[in-house]
Amino acid sequence: MSDTRRRVKVYTLNEDRQWDDRGTGHVSSTFVERLKGISLLVRAESDGSLLLESKISPNTAYQKQQDTLIVWSEAENYDLALSFQEKAGCDEIWEKICQVQGKDPALEITQDPIDESEEERFEEMPETSHLVELPPCELARLEEIADLVTSVLSSPIRREKLALALMSEGYMKKLLQLFQVCEDLDNREGLHHLYEIVRGVLFLNKAALFEVMFSDDCIMDVVGCLEYDPALVQPKRHREFLTKTAKFKEVIPITDSELRQKIHQTYRVQYIQDIILPTPSVFEENFLSTLTSFIFFNKVEIVSMLQEDEKFLTEVFAQLTDEATEDGKRRELVNFFKEFCAFSQTLQPQNRDAFFKTLANLGILPALEIVMGMDDLQVRAAATDIFSYLVEFSPSMVREFVMQEPQQTDDDVLLINVVIKQMICDSDPELGGAVQLMGLLRTLIDPENMLTPTNKTEKTEFLSFFYKYCMQVLTAPLLANTVDEKKSKVSLPIVNACRCLPDNFQTAQLLALILELLTFCVEHHTYHIKTYIMNKDLLRRILVLMNSKHTFLALCALRFMRRIIGQKDEYYNRYIIKGNLFEPVINTLLDNGTRYNLLNSAIIELFEFIKVEDVKSLIAHIIDNYYKALESIEYVQTFKGLKGRYEQEKDRQTLRLNSLLYPSRYRRDARTLDEDEEMWFHEDEDDDEGEAVEKSRPEEEFPESYGKYMEAKKVKESDDKENFPTQTPTGSFKFTFSHSAGAANGANGKPASDATPGTLVVKPHLPATPVTAMVGLVDYPDDEDEEEEDEEQSPRKRPRLGS
Repeated sequence: MSDTRRRVKVYTLNEDRQWDDRGTGHVSSTFVERLKGISLLVRAESDGSLLLESKISPNTAYQKQQDTLIVWSEAENYDLALSFQEKAGCDEIWEKICQVQGKDPALEITQDPIDESEEERFEEMPETSHLVELPPCELARLEEIADLVTSVLSSPIRREKLALALMSEGYMKKLLQLFQVCEDLDNREGLHHLYEIVRGVLFLNKAALFEVMFSDDCIMDVVGCLEYDPALVQPKRHREFLTKTAKFKEVIPITDSELRQKIHQTYRVQYIQDIILPTPSVFEENFLSTLTSFIFFNKVEIVSMLQEDEKFLTEVFAQLTDEATEDGKRRELVNFFKEFCAFSQTLQPQNRDAFFKTLANLGILPALEIVMGMDDLQVRAAATDIFSYLVEFSPSMVREFVMQEPQQTDDDVLLINVVIKQMICDSDPELGGAVQLMGLLRTLIDPENMLTPTNKTEKTEFLSFFYKYCMQVLTAPLLANTVDEKKSKVSLPIVNACRCLPDNFQTAQLLALILELLTFCVEHHTYHIKTYIMNKDLLRRILVLMNSKHTFLALCALRFMRRIIGQKDEYYNRYIIKGNLFEPVINTLLDNGTRYNLLNSAIIELFEFIKVEDVKSLIAHIIDNYYKALESIEYVQTFKGLKGRYEQEKDRQTLRLNSLLYPSRYRRDARTLDEDEEMWFHEDEDDDEGEAVEKSRPEEEFPESYGKYMEAKKVKESDDKENFPTQTPTGSFKFTFSHSAGAANGANGKPASDATPGTLVVKPHLPATPVTAMVGLVDYPDDEDEEEEDEEQSPRKRPRLGS
């Protein structure tokens, strides 16, 4: 068998039941002549010394844990463990062990607690002779009993034998009676031994023992034993807490005594697991698996029993929604439902579906709508937790309910608007509740979970509903302090409350959460959010936050604009150009000065994206309006690159225009045509034409009378309101932008708040085919050389020189 080396740590279990690290090395499985069998060898990675040499015995119980651990016992009190660095190595060694023992590698333990040979031997012996022989249950023998219980934990077979012995003749009940005697005598030594005994019995992991220990007669004595940890100077007071502090509240009287007993038992056992018992180590995690299962099945049984009692749940809902119910009583009812939903998470998917459908039929969502709008913080917090369970279970069920509401109620009390209001009005300085509610809203408006086969129109219908009834509430804090009150169409009470939001960290956090949600909408709700942004001039309002003293909020605003530009949608681009919306971004960049921080990098990345993606309309707008302010920034080549793109496009438009105006002067011979036809198969048609024109007719030969020609055409077409390219003294052409008077002010770097929609147009007045400015660019090889020269000559970053 070939060696398979893997890096491992070797552990051994000491007398205190703690794992000692024996060193790190590489494990292999090979035949050892001295041991007469396949063995596990671990050699130290430091000096190659032998850390472990263990024969794989056919009868040894090996156990695989957590994908990277293999644990086994070699002698009565000698336990070993290998902790692998990689899962692959653990799997390979595990397969070798299983191969030697003839076991299936899919198993996590290679031997049953009692193997077949032992079972056959037990059948031949008297009925109880195979059990562990327990000392008499007496005070003087407690130390002996404790040592016995502790010693068997390492061996699955001996644990099984001890469990069978403890269940016979009521031994556990006798031990717990001794606890009462020890406590009356204040026998601390005996109490410490009983702690070790009870803790060890719990680690035996036997459901039959748990049934005895957690019965009404015994459970408080079990808790009492666990109070006397030898490591503590003074015992804990767990029983006092369970009997006096922890009170069981019946929001509606439970008539079923079995159900009441099950609830008490589950709470106490959960307390033992979570509070009393120490957190198990990675090697002990499976020791309490049956205890976890015991709690799990108790919860399933409780949920099933409550769900089947229709009268009980109906009464709970009736009192929850009754206006006459006292606040304290309603708080208890909501907390009951919160625990009820938490217990339901233990159900199998099919049973959980039935559970939530039962709650939906009983009216859980209308009830939540009422309690989430209450002033009691505890009630609202519990209601939010219940709402999160429902959204996680079925977003479609919640959406279906809220879309039916406008027919029955006002906009300001819709369930989603109530949720948004709770998010905005969260009083927690850390906005923990707001963050949770924002996540729920995001789940509800996510188109990815709206693709249900039963309702193919859900996405369109719900998004239309959300933008009609809810989006104005969500954006109210953003719009409240910037919108003109005389022109504001938003008259919700929450908007008036938002107008006085203080400029503090909590408000900045809230606005950042809203911006995160809006950024998500830009990416996933293309049509609806685009219409809303343009109708409300939302981007302009958001960019006001670039001036915030909270840098994270300015970054959120910038991220929102970056996501819009990332859509590469010309409608968005024209909206940005018309409103001169780059101005606050560029001002922030210049005001940031020479600081190299995240804000600086994010703004540079925005312009780099525009350059790399070659967004022509934005490039022309940036260079025409802001290049004087940006040309001083030379620590990156982004803005020089934008200028280069702009000049290339300008030259290309000029050549294209002249080729159309003077076709006869650009007539080529047959050889040229043949060459160009051959090039057409390899290059873009538009770029070919531009290159051919450039080769055949240099710009210096353009006639001087072109300007006069254009002036004459303007006179003839005086009704045309477009501006046309005019020739400059250098022979090139200057392009002007045609939009409204308000937008025209943007050329001087001022925002155009009242601008009407317009477009960026470059159009010569020709009788034949018009040519627009939106033409693909060509990357000339000279560009890279120019950029390299700029990088070599660029000085360090300088502060803002002016705009």
